[in-house]
Amino acid sequence: MIVLGCLAACGGTGSDSPWVSQIETVTAPAGPGSRYPHLAGGGEAPVVISWLQPEGGDRHALQFALWRDDRWSESVTVTSGSGWFVNWADFPSVVPIDERTWAAHWLEQRPGNVYAYEVRLAVTRDAGANWSEPTSPHDDGTPTEHGFVSMLGENGMVQALWLDGRQTAGAPGHEGGHSAAAGAMTLRTTTIDDHGRRIGPDLELDGRVCDCCQTDVARTSEGLIAVFRDRSEGEQRDIAVVRLVDGKWSAPVPLHPDGWKIDACPVNGPAVDARGARVAVAWFTEPDQPRVRVAFSDDAGERFTPAIEVASGDVIGRVDVVMLDDGRAVVSWLRRSGQGAEIVARPYDPCGAAGSEVVIASATVQRSSGFPQLVRAGDQLLFAWTDSSDPSQLRTARARLR
Repeated sequence: MIVLGCLAACGGTGSDSPWVSQIETVTAPAGPGSRYPHLAGGGEAPVVISWLQPEGGDRHALQFALWRDDRWSESVTVTSGSGWFVNWADFPSVVPIDERTWAAHWLEQRPGNVYAYEVRLAVTRDAGANWSEPTSPHDDGTPTEHGFVSMLGENGMVQALWLDGRQTAGAPGHEGGHSAAAGAMTLRTTTIDDHGRRIGPDLELDGRVCDCCQTDVARTSEGLIAVFRDRSEGEQRDIAVVRLVDGKWSAPVPLHPDGWKIDACPVNGPAVDARGARVAVAWFTEPDQPRVRVAFSDDAGERFTPAIEVASGDVIGRVDVVMLDDGRAVVSWLRRSGQGAEIVARPYDPCGAAGSEVVIASATVQRSSGFPQLVRAGDQLLFAWTDSSDPSQLRTARARLR
């Protein structure tokens, strides 16, 4: 990756300056047992929270709510069913493309194999009132893993990216170092129209990626940018970037040479957000000790600054990031604490910390706590996470930007 020096437009805010008001708990729109939230939207699209809601036995529902007038609306069900693949790290989503057109995805298990499941995707053109018949963005038909989906788009079209295990079919222990032709997980993408129909080819963007780290995608002034954890033949698993510019996807490019070699997937993917040409990517790595880092671009992701250290030591990762209008990026992450864990957030600019550290909520290190979520809603930041008590419970909070 070509790197920039410290970008000229740093925020000028002191590293310990207040930047949000007091964190306020907001009543979540979900019932007991709810878990694995996903936050999406903002800007010209509404802010939507989605989550998994158990319905008894083997049944689950994908539900969502809208952020309106400083509160969540009543919950609405996209779909429900049995035989879903339910996983703490690979969870469903509802993503608004614009005011009326949204996309939703969930995972359905193939009978007889725990790790054979398919992405199911539906689109609404009336803000969630009615949904298209479910389809899959992939058509390989292999009994393998398909998941870790990211979706974004414009003009009613949805670009879906996912991790695809079709090459792992018949390759036992595919996590252990096979070549791309002999069993590696791949990153693939396709385009879905506003009727839920696949209209683009099923493209391979990277032929060898980390098996179970989340992907993420953002829209820049030049087009889409996606981030994911790559995987070399020597098991180096650093973050990579691909860009959709003028209708063509770029080759994957390393974001930063962390040099993290690990023989198994860390289940800890990156996050990206953009405002115009300014992009921020946050990620977890552990080449020597656990670290959270962030890097910036001012040319829509073509080049990035050197990595900025956000935190190290007792960090678990599970990051998220949102861009602010002044060029700062708020990074959230999970770290260990005396009571278990806590969700932390802090703003950064290309020159380093640009505001004080804020503890959002207490949490746990358990997988059942999932991945905390962060989104911007006008002059507020919204947070969501899973309280992994018994039963589990979706929790949300907000903080006004100063």
